[in-house]
Amino acid sequence: MSTLAANKPAYDGQTLDLTGKSGLRAFKDTLATVLIVLAFVVALIPLLWILWTVVSKGYHLLLSADWWNQSQRGVTVRREGGGAYHAIMGTLIMSLITAVIAVPIAVLGAVYLVEYGKGTKAARVVSFMIDILTGVPSIVAALFIYAVWITMFGFNRVGFAVSLSLVLLMLPVVLRSTEEMLKLVPDELREASYALGVPKWKTILKVVVPTAFGGIITGVMLGLARVMGETAPLLILVGYSKNINLNPFDGFMGALPTMINQDRTELALQPAADRVWAAALTLILLVLSLNLLARLIARFSTIKSK
Repeated sequence: MSTLAANKPAYDGQTLDLTGKSGLRAFKDTLATVLIVLAFVVALIPLLWILWTVVSKGYHLLLSADWWNQSQRGVTVRREGGGAYHAIMGTLIMSLITAVIAVPIAVLGAVYLVEYGKGTKAARVVSFMIDILTGVPSIVAALFIYAVWITMFGFNRVGFAVSLSLVLLMLPVVLRSTEEMLKLVPDELREASYALGVPKWKTILKVVVPTAFGGIITGVMLGLARVMGETAPLLILVGYSKNINLNPFDGFMGALPTMINQDRTELALQPAADRVWAAALTLILLVLSLNLLARLIARFSTIKSK
């Protein structure tokens, strides 16, 4: 005891400050904070610049009712007038078909990887293929569907073929995000459900998926935002039409990306330039509106603890 008492440091009644910072540590902390804020500002500047450019140059056409309920039929690049109704509807129809095909496959695939396939060879194969699809360029997906849909089966270039190629791009985004959301669901919820005698499939359907529903919806919106602006599949698999065509299985269809591409070579002409910026702003607002709608749905659909 005397040896321990002799070795015990004496603080002369003063309290040891464990929270204080030395001058060097304070400098490093301040420097790291400044660098993080600076990196955020540097990343934000291009985004705000792009948004300001698109809004300032494209908003005036959006204020006209003709933009929302008329097509570009009979309107040349040198003429003003017309609208983007045909392109808006074409974009929505092809995106909807893409989501209807991709979302169920992605969600079921994520459920398999998280709930059933842990450690299995099949799960490793599925995960590997999803990783490959994540890095596939849109033009490669479009050429693959072209080879199958048009070259092999002899079908025409139509909007449905575009949706098939977009499925290949949307599928890995939704599956990976859904997989991560399902992993975040606490195992205690599953175990409590099993303890009550609830089958595994019903636990997944009634407990796991509803708990992760908000994150799943966010992943779906990320997937839609990923594919709605793609141009290569539209150029390869369906021609651009200025007429209103709501049938994805017959004829060419308009879409906002191809509407932008149609007039981009004539930016020296003011009417064409105005339509390009207005179509770009419309596409941004469309994605934003879908995101807000999805968040609203997720807010009222997620299980809330009482």
